[in-house]
Amino acid sequence: MSFLNLENKKFLVVGVANRKSVAWSVAKVLEDEGAEVLYCVRNEKRKKDLENLLPSARKIFTCDFEKEAEIQHLQECLEGMKDLQLDGVLHSIAFANYAEGVKPFHETKRGDFLQATQISSFSLVELARACKPFLGKDASVVTVGISSTDVTAENYGYMAPIKASLEASVRYLAKSFSKDSHVRFNSVNAGPLKTSASAGIPGYLVNYLYAEKLTFRKKALQTEEVANLVTFLLSTRSSGINGQGIVIDAGMGLNYFDQEIVQKSMQLNS
Repeated sequence: MSFLNLENKKFLVVGVANRKSVAWSVAKVLEDEGAEVLYCVRNEKRKKDLENLLPSARKIFTCDFEKEAEIQHLQECLEGMKDLQLDGVLHSIAFANYAEGVKPFHETKRGDFLQATQISSFSLVELARACKPFLGKDASVVTVGISSTDVTAENYGYMAPIKASLEASVRYLAKSFSKDSHVRFNSVNAGPLKTSASAGIPGYLVNYLYAEKLTFRKKALQTEEVANLVTFLLSTRSSGINGQGIVIDAGMGLNYFDQEIVQKSMQLNS
């Protein structure tokens, strides 16, 4: 038996987009540990893509979390699985409309902000509610945030405050569920990653390369490293961790005054 004790456990992984996504990496680690994974993707196209990648997948649901009716349908699909008990859920979905590029924060459009909030933050609340009847007493729910919502990364636009609301929701869900269960909620707050989703953020590559130089090891955070932390939090080995946002960034956030970066910055400004 492995340390994580995940063999024959059952998890719902929400948000697999492709092989580069965090959700994909988490699902692979879970399966390697002997767990059974149920998948939920955004639409039929992604379902077909995932079926091609995982022909042996037991169950793949679809749910567009922008549409309340589809969330209700997801719950009905879960109800249709006899004696379903989930040992954990991964929420790894986010969306922001950058079609017009990144604007100053005060120029954020109401529709864009509300859409991104629904998909990237409030969807966790709705997913938790839909899954509550099927969660084991000691189940774990994990979402994926960003390493710092305090840093004003201009190219990230309005998503930082939305990710901050996601982190707050984690704490309130942990408290709310504690009334009648031991279900835990935590977020894994990752530094910049090289994913297909991040590639759609204007100017992301430059920030990614800069973040890599700020890590203590001078090597960017890897998606597999984030997946390993998520898997630990989904396991009962992390039973004492609840309502937390755990930062994983290879030391980037602590290395502001890295001598190499400071010197190069001063040379550029001289």
